[in-house]
Amino acid sequence: MATTAPLTRSGTPRARTPNTRPPGRASRLQAYWLPRPVHPIAWWAWALGLSVAASRTTNPLILMLLIAAAGYVVVSRRGDAPWSRSFSLYLTLGAVIVVIRVFYRIVFGGGDGSDVLFVLPEIPLPQWAAGIRLFGTVTSQSLLGGLYDGIRLAAMVICLGAANALANPKRLLKSVPSALYDLGTALVVAVSVFPQLADSVLRVRRARRLRGGSGRGRHAFHAIVVPVLVDALDRSLMLAAAMDSRGYGRHGRTPSRTRTVTGLLTILGLFGVCIGVYNVLDGTAPAVLALPTLLLGLALGCSGFVVAGRRVGATRYRPDRFDLAACLVMLCGIGTGALLLLAVRVDPSSLNPSLEPLQWPTITTLPLLAVLVAAFPGVIAPRPVLGLVDATGAHGDRP
Repeated sequence: MATTAPLTRSGTPRARTPNTRPPGRASRLQAYWLPRPVHPIAWWAWALGLSVAASRTTNPLILMLLIAAAGYVVVSRRGDAPWSRSFSLYLTLGAVIVVIRVFYRIVFGGGDGSDVLFVLPEIPLPQWAAGIRLFGTVTSQSLLGGLYDGIRLAAMVICLGAANALANPKRLLKSVPSALYDLGTALVVAVSVFPQLADSVLRVRRARRLRGGSGRGRHAFHAIVVPVLVDALDRSLMLAAAMDSRGYGRHGRTPSRTRTVTGLLTILGLFGVCIGVYNVLDGTAPAVLALPTLLLGLALGCSGFVVAGRRVGATRYRPDRFDLAACLVMLCGIGTGALLLLAVRVDPSSLNPSLEPLQWPTITTLPLLAVLVAAFPGVIAPRPVLGLVDATGAHGDRP
C-alpha cells in the first residue's frame, strides 16, 4: 500500500522538511576514526616535543623508551607514501651517531674517571696542541659519557625523523605562512630529499633484482649509488621546473619602507625567540627572563609575519583543517616536553645518572608518564588513507 504525504488544511500536500538535526555522539565518534591524514604541523609539533624531552636527559633508559614510542607511532600511523619508508634510515643514522660518539671518546681524551678499562698506546702531540690527547688510558666513565651523549643526540634525530616519515611535505608547504612561503618551499624540498633517496634506493634495488643482478660488495654499491644519484637529480630538476612554471618565488613590487619594517620585525622576533628558547631549555638560566623573552620574540615575529604576508599573493587550494585529532597529537608532544621539564625541577638526579661514582639508571614516575604520553598518538590518531596514487604515479595522500 502506497504512502502519501500529509495534507494541509487547504488540501495541498505538505512539503517535507529535511532532517537538519545535528549528528549524534555515535556518528561523531565514527567520523573521528575515519581514515584521513593528520595535519603535518601537528606531527612536527609532536616530534619537537619529543626532541625537547630527549634533550633534557642523559638517562639511556628514558631515551630508549622515547625512541621506542616514536617507532611505535610511526609503525602504527604511517602511510605508504615514499617518505613513509625513511624512518629506518634515521634509525641507522642514530646508530652511526652513537658509534662515532663512543669512538671519539676513545680517540680523544678517554681517561676521565677512575675505573680504567684498558690502556692504548698514546700518540705524542706537539706543544701547540696542548690539552689534546690521542688514545691512552680509557675509563668506563668516559665511555659511558660518550654513550649517553650519543644516545641523546640519536634520540633527537630519530624523533625528527619520525615526523619526516609521518608528515606529508606537500601538505606542510600548504600550511606554511605566506610570509615564509619562499623559505618554506626550500625547507620542504630539503626535508623531502632524504625520503626520496630512500624510495630511489628501493626502486633501484628492485630493478636490479628483476634484471638478474645479485652482486654484492663494492660492485653492487657502485651499481646502486650511481642510479640513485641520477634519479635524485632528475627529480630535483623536475620539481624545480614544475615550481617555476607555477610561479613560485615571484612577488610584486613593494615599497622599501614595508620591506625594512618587515625585515626588522622578523629578525628581532627570531632573535628573541632564539634567546627565549635557550633560556627555557637551559636549567641554569633565570626563570624570570625566560618566558617573557620568548613571548616578546613570538609577538615581534608574528607581527613581522603578518606585515610580510600582505605582499604575498599566494593562495591555497583546499587548506588542511586543524581538527581535533591534530590538536590531540600536538598536545601529546607538548605534554611530553612539559613533563620532562617538570621532572628536571623535581628530581634531576634520575634524568642524569652519575658517572663518578657510577650509578645504575633508574626511571621515576614523571619520565615514565612522559613516555606514555609520547606513544599516545599511535592510539588516538586516525589511520592514514592507503593505496592512493597521485599524478606522478607515486603513492600519496589526497590533494
